[in-house]
Amino acid sequence: MYVIPRPRVADDPLYAVRLAAAGTLAYAAIPLINPTLPPVIAALPVGLIAAQRLAFAPVKALAGPIAFAVIVWLVAWLVQQLRPMPLVYITAMGLSYFAGFRMILASGAPSGMLLIVVTVLLSVMGMSSSAALESMREAFTQAAVLTLLLIPVLFALLPPRSRERFVEHPVPGTGRIGVGAAIRAGVLLLLSFWLYAVMEPANMMMAVVAAMVLAFPTRHAVFSEAVQRIRATCYGGGAALAALALFTLSPHLPVLLALIFLGGLFFGSRMFSGPQSSMVYQYAFTVMLALIAGALSTQDPAYATFTRIVLTLIGALVATLLIALLDALTGWRERPARTSR
Repeated sequence: MYVIPRPRVADDPLYAVRLAAAGTLAYAAIPLINPTLPPVIAALPVGLIAAQRLAFAPVKALAGPIAFAVIVWLVAWLVQQLRPMPLVYITAMGLSYFAGFRMILASGAPSGMLLIVVTVLLSVMGMSSSAALESMREAFTQAAVLTLLLIPVLFALLPPRSRERFVEHPVPGTGRIGVGAAIRAGVLLLLSFWLYAVMEPANMMMAVVAAMVLAFPTRHAVFSEAVQRIRATCYGGGAALAALALFTLSPHLPVLLALIFLGGLFFGSRMFSGPQSSMVYQYAFTVMLALIAGALSTQDPAYATFTRIVLTLIGALVATLLIALLDALTGWRERPARTSR
């Protein structure tokens, strides 16, 4: 799967400031929105805004949140309709996973991950209850609307220096892509039942960590991504606990917002030239935001951090090992797909 390259200081010197401001404003909006799932509001806008590179492309930047909201409502409607029919419900989940993974493996672009993430979260919430499903749908919608408001404001106040438009160069996959997608869809389907059994709705955003690991086509890439997710979770968890510890000394919202801004500034600056890949620091900041938002709403901070790390370790590593085993047994990448002559 295509991974966005590092931002460069020469192209966007204000990138770290914009990232920190996005996280701070997203968290500041939580008391105004009063959502049922604060971690979604805190983390999702940062993930969408952080993906922007080089010059601001209004159509591309605004299309992301809109497409996300549309997919959320469509999947939520489908889940709601199929809940009374368990076998059809499970089949539809598996087919959605398969379609998303096949899009990723065939094109190399991460667009299919949007369908996978939305389907995982909403289908698992739908297994719980209709109320939980509606809560997740509303939280996603609120986060998408907030992102639509934040993107033009942040890029107007903190514009990139470069005027060049960023062009992605994904590499299409090879081999029997259908087999690879089916393997990943089956593993994610098993993982979905495990998430339903062990995760609370407020922690469900953590499922994204384990789900995204499976999107990579080679065993080496899958293992590498799993290690990066674990490292990012540890970084973000440590930053969240440090911020919450300082917040207890002066429990006022401006203090917490300042700590979030400093955390975003640190992780954003490390995205330029840190020893880890830029995505590690981006994920770490979203982890920090999600844990702080959850800890100050319904979760105990130590428990929330522990839960996310355990989920990442168990879910990502077990899924990675299973993917590696099935890939080795099938050898789907070693046999090129048929081409028409």
